[in-house]
Amino acid sequence: MSLVSLPNLKDLIDSISRERNLPKHAVENALREALLKGYERFRRTQRLAEGVHFEEDYFDNFDVELDIEYEDEQGFRVLATKTIVEEVTSADHQIALAEVLEVAPEAQVGDTVVLDVTPEQRDFGRMAAIQTKQVLAQKLRDQQRKLIQEEFQDLEGTILMATVQRFERQSVIMTISSGTGQPEVEAELLKRDQLPNDNYRPNSKFRVVLKRVSEGSHRGPQLLVSRADAALVVELFSNEVPEIEDEIVRIVAVAREANPPSRSVGPRTKIAVDTAERDVDPVGACIGARGSRIQVVVNELRGEKIDVIRYSLDPATYIANALSPARVDEVRLMNPEERQAHVLVPEDQLSLAIGKEGQNVRLAARLTGWKIDIKDTAKYDHAEE
Repeated sequence: MSLVSLPNLKDLIDSISRERNLPKHAVENALREALLKGYERFRRTQRLAEGVHFEEDYFDNFDVELDIEYEDEQGFRVLATKTIVEEVTSADHQIALAEVLEVAPEAQVGDTVVLDVTPEQRDFGRMAAIQTKQVLAQKLRDQQRKLIQEEFQDLEGTILMATVQRFERQSVIMTISSGTGQPEVEAELLKRDQLPNDNYRPNSKFRVVLKRVSEGSHRGPQLLVSRADAALVVELFSNEVPEIEDEIVRIVAVAREANPPSRSVGPRTKIAVDTAERDVDPVGACIGARGSRIQVVVNELRGEKIDVIRYSLDPATYIANALSPARVDEVRLMNPEERQAHVLVPEDQLSLAIGKEGQNVRLAARLTGWKIDIKDTAKYDHAEE
């Protein structure tokens, strides 16, 4: 059988496998696909003058076989599966019965045979070689992205330790590990997913939540991580509070403003918790003795303010709790269908209930799902409203 010689092919495959952290079979598959594309380019050029029309599946019956067993004869060959016919109408897909009968007397029309169609080394031209090189680079990238996707797709929403590598525009490029013993891979922390109080120095480490594993062949890291996502707060509390891990306490809702619209307002989170156990205080469980548990979360989030409030099935009670630390006199559910409520507070509690630049009431509204209007109790007209 013919062979296009590629000296040291086995060493090349081993080298690419090490450099790109890919299994050897993945590199071999990528190389076969690339060489097949190079052969397609060669064959198209060869038959251009004949006016042959190439359908999308024209080359589906061709395959490439790598030969790396012997050191002195390494390379590849091209094989074509052809159908036996009485009269050939497509030389790339068919072979005449008469020709096959010379070597296989038992052959019949409709049978298929595999033929060596490897071109001469000198005929496999420069353009075909360039095509092969370009396709190989792309196929190797595709293989890497596929392996990363398989490795991390089940870890979306979980916390991973990340190490800062560099800045690219406004994004921070970090490396993370899946914990399965595989090498670290790059992940991108977008500007909107960064915390204002973080200092992203090279080699510094941060806990991040794996936000998304992208598919496709777009440029840049395919893993997106976040420090601003509410899921990070949930995971941090789950790690620190055994009652959450044991499902004694559950997190019902989280509203987070990690990047407030104004620099004069700091990051803040409200988290609603509940329990079915009568003798368990879910808020106290999350705060811990002398604030020990919540302080770990606050420290990880670089001083972010966190309000842990008790969830209630009663909307009025839930809304009042959500406005903590403000003291509420009354909650009036004005339009339950459209979820609109008036909240009455003493005059000295107005600014606390609303919060700096409206942050407290804004987060309470997001946490409860109600539109909340803060009113001064002394000036509220029950009859008019």
